[in-house]
Amino acid sequence: MIKAQQLDLAKCQVCRGRAVIRGIFHELDCLQCNASGWVTAETGEALPLEVLVRQLSIRLQSAEQRIATLNSFKPAGAEAQYQQNNGRGAGGTNYTGD
Repeated sequence: MIKAQQLDLAKCQVCRGRAVIRGIFHELDCLQCNASGWVTAETGEALPLEVLVRQLSIRLQSAEQRIATLNSFKPAGAEAQYQQNNGRGAGGTNYTGD
């Protein structure tokens, strides 16, 4: 099984990464980047759609993994005590003393 390598991508200079360009009365798909907003960093050319889908999928999976890692952070020690509700404030809310 061959593993796909992550390519260096850059925002399209024509549409500035928006995937569309402004016409007179409406927006048109950007032809420079195949309406994706991304081009190869080295050449500035549009990727074929099959390669583009794979590259965006690799980037999405990486971003989801980073988000999951950041969301799994659990405070410990004094910070955990500071964050939990101690019921000592007005109406049973959290009172931190600061």
